[in-house]
Amino acid sequence: MGGDEGVRVMMAGVALARHRHEGLRFSLFGDEAQINAALESHPNLRAASEVFHADSVVEPTDKPGVAIRKKTSSMSMAIAAVKAGEAGAAVSAGNTGALMAMAKVALRTMPGIDRPALAAMLPTLGDNDVIMLDLGANTECDARNLVQFAVMGAAYARIAFDLERPRVRLMNIGTEDMKGTEEIRDAAAILRAATALPMSFEGFTEGDKIGRGDTDVVVCDGFSGNVALKTAEGTARFVTDLLRKAFTSSVRSKIGFLISKPAMHLLKHHLDPNNHNGAVFLGLNGVVVKSHGNADAKGVANAVHVAARLLEEDITRRIAADVANIEAASANAPRLEMPAK
Repeated sequence: MGGDEGVRVMMAGVALARHRHEGLRFSLFGDEAQINAALESHPNLRAASEVFHADSVVEPTDKPGVAIRKKTSSMSMAIAAVKAGEAGAAVSAGNTGALMAMAKVALRTMPGIDRPALAAMLPTLGDNDVIMLDLGANTECDARNLVQFAVMGAAYARIAFDLERPRVRLMNIGTEDMKGTEEIRDAAAILRAATALPMSFEGFTEGDKIGRGDTDVVVCDGFSGNVALKTAEGTARFVTDLLRKAFTSSVRSKIGFLISKPAMHLLKHHLDPNNHNGAVFLGLNGVVVKSHGNADAKGVANAVHVAARLLEEDITRRIAADVANIEAASANAPRLEMPAK
């Protein structure tokens, strides 16, 4: 019920995902009348779905504390279904802060994980996107948090990009070893020593290099990550708006646009956030995926696809195994011991 475009677009997106993953079944939580009306256009989805009426909705303006008390909201019921084992994953386009708070309270963090992190894919110039975390769930992080984020991000990258050893970097104000805060430097030392983990830790990266395609996972605290994400999104809009303005400024410009239309189409496709939709709350005892509120049907389908892939590849088990490995490695290397909470 949380998408900007309403139930119709959400159902259209789920119907697209159904064609891509024919084995999936869907539990649809929200206003029963609206959902059933939208399903009239998607008989294939109706056959694979069950509708559960929700008495209330988490509003975009609801603070997390208010949202948590709405036990019969569509968002709360979806997360409760995951907790009860009645659903494998929850996908929502609603209030991000509320979704994180409700998921954390209901599902709890995995053993060995102190805080869940919000991870998403960003476009790059390379063959793959880049996974970046944390994007706003934790504004302040210590070295232990950053190491756990790296472990979770690498597990996600192995699934999303089909890589054995994803390249992982910490975001910093420089690439030299002495740069950055004590927390970042300590996290780097721990990750360099954890050579048995299924990842390749390659040191630091800077914000202007995130999109180059030379790394698979970028790790940072939630404050820096959210600023970097919003800056990237704003820059993408600036570029596309500037080009649109330039190509309509004169007859000659319009002719130039017609000539360069194939390249412009490729640029638009590459920067379209719907092609990268589906942020993941990693580190919980269950899979929860956040869709952009303004996602179109293609974007919603992509968010569902992300959830399906994480379930198919058992992301929770992978993270648990990697966390156990790094805890064991830290225990055998006292000088690089993970800081105690």
